[in-house]
Amino acid sequence: MRVSGGPGIRPRVLGEDPLPGAWTPGGPHVWLMRLDGLWPDGFAHGGPRPGSPLAGPLRDHARILDAGERERAAAFVRDQHRERYIASHVGLRLLLGAYLGTDPAAVVLVREPCPGCGGPHGRPAAAGAPLHFNLSHAGDVALFAFADTPVGADVEQVQPAEVVDEVARVLHRTETAELAALPAAQRPDAFARCWTRKEAYLKGTGTGLSENPSVTYVGTGPEPASPAGWTLSDVPAVPGYAAAVAVANAPVPDRP
Repeated sequence: MRVSGGPGIRPRVLGEDPLPGAWTPGGPHVWLMRLDGLWPDGFAHGGPRPGSPLAGPLRDHARILDAGERERAAAFVRDQHRERYIASHVGLRLLLGAYLGTDPAAVVLVREPCPGCGGPHGRPAAAGAPLHFNLSHAGDVALFAFADTPVGADVEQVQPAEVVDEVARVLHRTETAELAALPAAQRPDAFARCWTRKEAYLKGTGTGLSENPSVTYVGTGPEPASPAGWTLSDVPAVPGYAAAVAVANAPVPDRP
């Protein structure tokens, strides 16, 4: 996978870089995964690509994924969407299993309470794990982030100018003004930076888009503007994509 250059947290690539060892405090640890081409003849017509380091786990996906994941995978109408879902969730479990020193199938995935309503649809979590994680996928790219504190991740395809012009109005008013001041050719990349930062932050807090995108300023420029209590970082992705990670700052211990 050819990862774009640029500032931010440089990710490792699942399927190319070795799996990590047991979790140690630190991070964030960020991974990218390419989802298409893993089944060269299509999921319904053959097995995973021979020789791929991911071939074995993908072939074993029915054992690795839990009942809820298998049910969601089966609900997709298009094979391509089913393949991408299966591949990204197998990838997530491979990484969690490596960090936690356990069989990927043994990782119990749960949902934390929603910070807004208390319902069981907040941040995803691994039961009893000493780490936080987040998964995002768009098109044929998946992004995984792991940290000691709550973390959000987002990857998006860069959108055409007409889409940017339509959606930019929902951003923070300063972000909308920043985009309007740019030459038209620069707006799609700037919008993608802004949107992935915003999504990563909102996923990290657990609120998601129940918070209006106009509320929190994260910026459209080369450097993200981190909201209070969080650190936002751009992630170099593959050409045509933008990505970002948001990590909650660790509390500062009281002085004795």
